[in-house]
Amino acid sequence: MKKRLVYICDWLPPDFGAVGQYALLFAREWARDGWAVTLVGLTSSRSTREPAEAIGDGTLELVQVHRRTYKKQRFASRLAWTVLSNVLLLRTAFGAIRTADAVLFTGSPPLMLHFIAPLNVLLRKQLIYRITDFHPECLIAERGDSGLALRLLLRLTQFWRRRVDAFEVLGIDQGRRLTDAGVSQERIRLKRDPSPVAFTTGIMPLPAPDELRGGAGIILYSGNWGVAHDERTFIEAYSEYLTKSKLGLRFWLNATGPKADRVESVFRSRGLPIYRSSLVPLESLPRLLLAADAHLITLRDPFVGYVLPSKVHACIESGKRILFVGNESSDVHLLASGALPAHKYLRVDVGDVESLIKALHAMERAVARERNPNIKIRDPFIGIEQRSRLAR
Repeated sequence: MKKRLVYICDWLPPDFGAVGQYALLFAREWARDGWAVTLVGLTSSRSTREPAEAIGDGTLELVQVHRRTYKKQRFASRLAWTVLSNVLLLRTAFGAIRTADAVLFTGSPPLMLHFIAPLNVLLRKQLIYRITDFHPECLIAERGDSGLALRLLLRLTQFWRRRVDAFEVLGIDQGRRLTDAGVSQERIRLKRDPSPVAFTTGIMPLPAPDELRGGAGIILYSGNWGVAHDERTFIEAYSEYLTKSKLGLRFWLNATGPKADRVESVFRSRGLPIYRSSLVPLESLPRLLLAADAHLITLRDPFVGYVLPSKVHACIESGKRILFVGNESSDVHLLASGALPAHKYLRVDVGDVESLIKALHAMERAVARERNPNIKIRDPFIGIEQRSRLAR
C-alpha cells in the first residue's frame, strides 16, 4: 500500500509564485518515489479538484482553492488574508490529512505553522516544514525592530518549530538560522530548489525591445522586487555609472513588487533608460533570461538566511553574468561563485555605491569583449592589456 503525503503551499501555476512552481515539481518527485500525493494550493481562478494522476510508482492529486490576491503594502489586510487563506487550505486538506502518513507544508502562506502544528497535536502525523521564508523573522527584519507583540509571536513560533519532525531548507544560510534558534542539526536537511526551467539546445532569446537597443548590452532584473531586496544601492550606482559611460548597459525591469515600482518611478524621474515589461509565462522564462547579458540579484543584509532569491538557480543555468548586491554569507554568493567562472560573477555589499559603479563598468567592458573578442581592452579582473580569451 502506498504511503500518503499531503503537500500544502500557496499559489499554484499558472498563478505567479516561485513556491508553488517548486511545490508542483517536488510533489511529482514524491509521486515518482511511490507516494500518493495530494497537493493543495491557491488559485486566483475557480476552485478545482483534479483526479489523481499516475506518476512513476505513485499518484498526484491536485486541489486548488480560490483566493483573491491582496496588496502586500497594507499590513492589516495582509494579515486577514493570511489567516483566512490558512484556514481555507487546512479545511480543504483536512480529509486527506486524516488518512496521510506525512504532511509537508511551506513557508507560504506565512504563519501556516501556527495553524497546522496545533492541529497535529491531535492528528499526530509526520510533519515536514519546507521553510521557504521565515516568519515572523522577515517581518521583524522589514520593520527594523520587533516590539512586544512580535517578540511574543517569535517565541510562540519557536515553540511550535520544536514540534516539527523535519525541516527542508533551501540553503546552508537557512540551516544556520535554524540551528542558531535551537533546532537540532539532525532535523534539518538541505534540499535546494532546482532551476524551474530548462535551457534546451537551440532555444532563441527573446528579441531585445527597441527601448534597449543602442547600448553596450542589457542588464535584467526579473521576478519579485520586494521588501527583502535592496534597491537603493543600484539606483544610485546606476545613475552615476551612466554619467561616465559612453553607451552603458541598458536596464530591463521584468518584475513585480513595491521596489520594482519605486525603481521605475525614480529612473523615469531622473531620465534614466529603463524598459519595464510584464512577467512572462514560465515557458517563456528561458528566452527572457537568455536575452540579457547580465542578471541583477539583490538582498538586504537583515534577510540573509531568512530569504533565498529563487531566481538565482535559473540565472546560473542561463550561463549569463550575475551581479549580486548582497552579503557574502548568503547562499546566493555561495551558489553563484561556485558555479560561474570569476569573469561572470561580481558581488558588492549593500550600500557600497562606489564598488557597484566599478562593477557596472567592469561588466560593460566584459560584455563588449564577449560581443567582439578581437578588441583590445583592459581586463577589469586582472588589470592588464590583453586580447580576451575568456569569451572564446
